[in-house]
Amino acid sequence: QVQLVESGGGLVQPGGSLRLSCAASRIMFSFTTMGWYRQAPGKQRELVAGITSGGSTNYVDAVLGRFTISRDNAKNTVYLQMNSLKPEDTAVYYCNTMPSWATWGQGTQVTVSS
Repeated sequence: QVQLVESGGGLVQPGGSLRLSCAASRIMFSFTTMGWYRQAPGKQRELVAGITSGGSTNYVDAVLGRFTISRDNAKNTVYLQMNSLKPEDTAVYYCNTMPSWATWGQGTQVTVSS
């Protein structure tokens, strides 16, 4: 069974930055398109960024220009660099395949507040 372990969340002020990491195991990572998702309180989980095995990326409009997804295939790890954070970015962030077929990890909480 695929295992996904997210880390790097925390409390940050508006305008601040965080870098999330997701370590994947039991998966042919280098061949797999990966994504970062988030779920805000009372809302459905949504995809915010994706990266193909070849490194092509895509983002939802709400994070375009502020978030950067990247991957290190040697470490089976996908990252999400988040800059210029806004209160509306507050959510639990998860990684998964794209489309999401693996069991969800525990996620990492990101709280943007002054």
